[in-house]
Amino acid sequence: MSIVVTGATGHLGRHVIEQLLEKVPADQVTAVVRTPQKAADLAARGVRITVADYNSPETLDGVFAPGDKVLLISGSEVGKDRVGQHRAVIDAAKAAGVALLAYTSAPGTLTAALADDHRATEQVLTSSGVPYVLLRNGWYHENYTENLAPVLAHDAVVAAAGDGRIASAARADYAAAAVAVLTGEGHENRTYELSGDEAWSLAEYAAELSRQTGREIAYNAVSGEVLVDILTGAGMPEGFATVLAGVDASIAKGELAGTGGDLSRLAGRPTTPIAEAVAAALKD
Repeated sequence: MSIVVTGATGHLGRHVIEQLLEKVPADQVTAVVRTPQKAADLAARGVRITVADYNSPETLDGVFAPGDKVLLISGSEVGKDRVGQHRAVIDAAKAAGVALLAYTSAPGTLTAALADDHRATEQVLTSSGVPYVLLRNGWYHENYTENLAPVLAHDAVVAAAGDGRIASAARADYAAAAVAVLTGEGHENRTYELSGDEAWSLAEYAAELSRQTGREIAYNAVSGEVLVDILTGAGMPEGFATVLAGVDASIAKGELAGTGGDLSRLAGRPTTPIAEAVAAALKD
């Protein structure tokens, strides 16, 4: 029996593996990756490395074993057949007889197009007969703090989110919830709405950046159309820019503002404040 993490060398997957290794022996952890070279450090620590690709279902044969607990980290290739990719993993897990499959989904309140693939995957999983957990991850701090260069270049946070509030949390927080589910008991067929303990607005975010940098950083609220123009002008593909503008529209409607407390309860600690994430990003 193993704890299997797909997408293990991605941003979230790395956090999950690191936190798993604090709780279970390395030989009980399997990292599923597309590029084994990126997992060389994990292999050196005793983690089992398995090479597979969501886009090639045949590579998933033999990845899972009876009794495994699996974390399916959602594919990041927006515009690809993500539901098909996820179905391939679910089918392979079902055929192997895994004990649990947890999936990193999107908040149940989110109506933006970004959530469509997640809702469809949830349907595939919940109807598969595989014991499941839906980890409905909210927005990540890093969606903002890893993109500070243009903000600092123009002294402005530009978004189409209006006065909406965002109950985001750090990737490490969401990873802690996943690890709690993978190493704990009694989570079968449960849905967790995961979000930060405190919601904040982008105006408050700009004010926090101003406080920590000593510069005057403004929040410029624009329309969705203008945001798409700005992002595509900076080189972002139009399809992805439209998806991000759609998320901003959902934020403006309050769809990512919920603070239900599931995340901090699973993690066993308060979630990371946005101010702390800003400070860490400015040090990098």
